[in-house]
Amino acid sequence: YGKNTIKFLRLKREGKKHFVKEVEVCTHLRLTSAHEYLDGNNAAVIPTDTIKNIVLVLAKKNGIQTIEQFAIDICKYFMTTFCQVAYVKTYIQEVPWQRLQENGIPHIHSFICVPEGIRFCEAEQCKNGPLVVFAGIKDLKLMKTTQSGFEGFHKSECTTLPERNDRILCGELFCKWSYGECKDFDFDCVWYMNKVRECVIEAFTGPPDCGVYSPSYQKTVNSIQMLILSRVSQVQVIEVMLNNTFYNVLDMKNLGLTNDKEVLIPVEAPYGSCTCTLGRKKFLEA
Repeated sequence: YGKNTIKFLRLKREGKKHFVKEVEVCTHLRLTSAHEYLDGNNAAVIPTDTIKNIVLVLAKKNGIQTIEQFAIDICKYFMTTFCQVAYVKTYIQEVPWQRLQENGIPHIHSFICVPEGIRFCEAEQCKNGPLVVFAGIKDLKLMKTTQSGFEGFHKSECTTLPERNDRILCGELFCKWSYGECKDFDFDCVWYMNKVRECVIEAFTGPPDCGVYSPSYQKTVNSIQMLILSRVSQVQVIEVMLNNTFYNVLDMKNLGLTNDKEVLIPVEAPYGSCTCTLGRKKFLEA
């Protein structure tokens, strides 16, 4: 049990310069006994309102250096403060605020919310066990208007889909990876310096002057995973899900026009989905 959707903005001031972290936190606990479920005895139950207040107090006292570190702080607090807690899991997602710039000069206290994917993380720990951290990005929408196809697929009496060697590739991406057990980890370094998000975009789009051909959504998902694993040594296992949007060319013959893939209509539902989990062999064997 626990508390979902704890939303707040943490403002940090360093002189005239301000920093913001707006987050949504979900924290859940499992206790060492189940008396509250079986007997109606609430003696060991930490109220969900208390859980919410603990999250807010930790934000006030510790600040939010990174959402991963804040998730670790929350897990450690519950594990070290309450002997009846057997397991704690915290999920945090961050509102994508970016500092505004004018002529390349960062503004000291103004920000813009950009829809370039939402950063999130999870931390979980069992009593006497290691603290494990996951991170990821979701709601990242990508599109390329050519160099995508789907041919040579299995056909049956129910197949109506035509083969295509030139189509729009468009999807909403969810990407989650595991760091394994974390000790003195610089999460922002992985996020900003190793640029996992940029790896996703590079694998999806290819070089800016020529692109890269995608024979299937599955191949694109695998290319994203392989590029991240090759460049970011801290990532152990990575899950990628691509919910794809299809576009149909609008027939404009009745309007006396030839439509050469210039006006297309999105297919709202149903949409396709592709999911794959890939990890380093030594980590999976362990």
